[in-house]
Amino acid sequence: MNTTRKYPVGIQTFSRLREEGYLYIDKTDLVWKMTKESPFVFLSRPRRFGKSLLTTTLEAYFKGQKELFEGLKIMDLETEWEQYPVIHVDLSTAKNKPSSEELQRSLSLLLEPIEETFGSKESEKTPGEKFQGLIRRAYQKTGKQVAVIIDEYDAPLLDVLHEESLLPEFRRVMQEFYQPLKASEAMIRFCFITGITKFSQLSIFSTINNLTNVSMDAKYAAICGITEEEFATQMAPDIATLAETYECPPEEMHAKLKRQYDGYRFSEKSPDVYNPFSLLKCFLQQKVANYWFDSGTPTFLIRQMQHFRTDITTLEHIEASATAFDRPSEAMNTALPLLYQTGYLTIKDYDRESNSYILAIPNNEVRTGFIDGLTPTYIGLDGSYVQDGFALKFWRALKKNDLDTAMQEMKAFLAGIPYVEGFKEKLKDVKNYEGFYEYTFWLIFNMLNVYARTQVKCAGGRIDFVVQMPDTTYVFELKVNGTAQEALDQINSNNYALPYQTEGRQVVKVGVAFDRETMTVGKYLVD
Repeated sequence: MNTTRKYPVGIQTFSRLREEGYLYIDKTDLVWKMTKESPFVFLSRPRRFGKSLLTTTLEAYFKGQKELFEGLKIMDLETEWEQYPVIHVDLSTAKNKPSSEELQRSLSLLLEPIEETFGSKESEKTPGEKFQGLIRRAYQKTGKQVAVIIDEYDAPLLDVLHEESLLPEFRRVMQEFYQPLKASEAMIRFCFITGITKFSQLSIFSTINNLTNVSMDAKYAAICGITEEEFATQMAPDIATLAETYECPPEEMHAKLKRQYDGYRFSEKSPDVYNPFSLLKCFLQQKVANYWFDSGTPTFLIRQMQHFRTDITTLEHIEASATAFDRPSEAMNTALPLLYQTGYLTIKDYDRESNSYILAIPNNEVRTGFIDGLTPTYIGLDGSYVQDGFALKFWRALKKNDLDTAMQEMKAFLAGIPYVEGFKEKLKDVKNYEGFYEYTFWLIFNMLNVYARTQVKCAGGRIDFVVQMPDTTYVFELKVNGTAQEALDQINSNNYALPYQTEGRQVVKVGVAFDRETMTVGKYLVD
């Protein structure tokens, strides 16, 4: 392991990070700027992106702990270092509650340590009453306005998004809890709220009409995460050390890490941002791996995708307006907003003329982990089992241009899929059974980080499947109600292969016919 630097993996407290000499990528100029622009601020970022570290940085700043900021950018900006009372609440401990009563109890328990500092009253019964009392007493005792910091505001509600019996009660509890923020506005110097979903997502801030959402503000696009410039300069020694471990040049390691952890963008003018948790853990462990998915794909997201019957094969290229992927749940008719807000999709391009965005999976880590989480849902098999078994054999055969072996492996694999009940029902709904095979192909190739796209537009129509290997491009046409010859004829008559014949790779055209009875490969022809 690399012992020359201390990486703050799992450390989210700014004071500890600074006092114990952990690596810190300086964001304090943005912190200072944000506190001056608006008194009520909301920031949405995916999990493990440094939101909690940001909240504790704000806490240290408002407590006037100047010594913690020595040598950082904020020292050239802040001159007063005035101390304010701080109420900091982390709602991650209030999730997974079985009832609204348990949620209320959890919120009250969260406030108890703060009540030890500012006092309590027996007449204050509900979490909202306790919260309002704390703000009032902190203001009265110190004579200073209060800094209110709320981390993971949406944690109690994410797992009950589609629980009709629980969501209304949970929403009511959270509305009551947050109501003091509006009622106590005159006593609040600064209020910072962070979470995964957009603030209006759950209609719990309807009483706060002055909350500024900076989630897609270009000025703060890099306030969480690590930019390419920060990575290339401040982390150059770490890249070099890891390159020694892998026995490769630093430039090659830089490119490998960029493909694995970079690629997030949070506005149309955002720089590309690396996932900080994964990058730091990679340097700590001296191994390039998928760290963001240690706890697995969130169950609430999988349920949301099932609820809206999300077409997973479109996730590599989605064109959408800002209102389509940044909308509240009341207007949500697809899983797109949650896929973006949770970090499984990110902004890849922006067209100012049409005010539309291109969204896609950010990087290899997200693609591999996401597919691994989706595989049991869509084909009923564990992702690692598919990847280490069939998918690896299939990929190796394609790499050798041995299509016969590849298709035999595919035939055996499809014949052994258990077809989970939810997917059986989905098959009944789709008009074209070829969609099932497109899903399966897409999952397999994305497990191996092979470039694969379905329903690719071209002048002659839509190509069912395109797979690009280092030396070969495969153009697949899939048929359920037809023959392999008809599939191959369609590729040739519509010139599906034409766009790829100038790329310097061998182009292989494959017509595949599936047997509807056995649900596997019937015949195939290769040109």
